[in-house]
Amino acid sequence: MIWRSTVRARKISICRACAERAAVRIIRAANCRTMPWKNGGGSTTQIAASPEGASLETFDWRISMARVASDGPFSRFPGIDRTLAVVQGNGLELMIGEAAPLILTPDSRPLGFAGDVATQAKLLDGEITDLNVMTRRGRYAHRLLRCAQPMRCDFADDEIAVVVALRGSIELTTASESEALAPRDAALLQRADAGAQIVPAPGGVCYLVLLRATPLAG
Repeated sequence: MIWRSTVRARKISICRACAERAAVRIIRAANCRTMPWKNGGGSTTQIAASPEGASLETFDWRISMARVASDGPFSRFPGIDRTLAVVQGNGLELMIGEAAPLILTPDSRPLGFAGDVATQAKLLDGEITDLNVMTRRGRYAHRLLRCAQPMRCDFADDEIAVVVALRGSIELTTASESEALAPRDAALLQRADAGAQIVPAPGGVCYLVLLRATPLAG
C-alpha cells in the first residue's frame, strides 16, 4: 500500500496477512514474524516499517516490540531517533551516553533518545518487553503516546497513526467502521481517519504512534 503525503509517496511494509479495511489496516499479532537475536539475549517482532522491504539500514520509520532477556548494549542506529516504552516486566536501567542512568518501567512515560549514542541496558528483575519506534532524521519524526482512557486520534500535522494494543481489548472506531484489537494487535490509519475513537476496555492499555514526514534534503 502507498501512503500519500505532500512530501513524497512512500510504501509501508507490514507483517504478513494483515487484513485491509478501506484506509485502516489491521495487523494481527499472530501474523507478525519474530526473529531471535544472534546473541541469544532476546528477540524482536516487527509490527510495521516504511518503505516496503526496507532493511535496518534503509527504513524511514519502524515500529517493533522486543523481548529483552539479558543485560547488554543496544545496537547503534546512526541518523535515527528512537522512543522506547517498557510494556511488560519490572523494567530496566538505561545508560545513554554520559547521562545519568534512567529507570524505565511499564508506568514510565516513553523515553526518546538518539540512536547514534552508545546505550547500555540493565534489567531490574527479570526479562522485559519493550515497544520501540524509530524514525530516520530528515525523513520522518514521531511521537509515542500511552493510552489507558478513551481518546480521539486527531492527526494535526501527522500523516500516519499506528495503534498498538498491549493489554485488554481496544475498540477502534472510524467514521466508516469499528474494529476490536486484541493484545499485540495493531492498526494503521491515515489522515482520512482523523477523529477515530480509541476506547480501551476497563484495565486496557494501548500505545498510539504518530508519524510525520519531514522535508527531504535536495
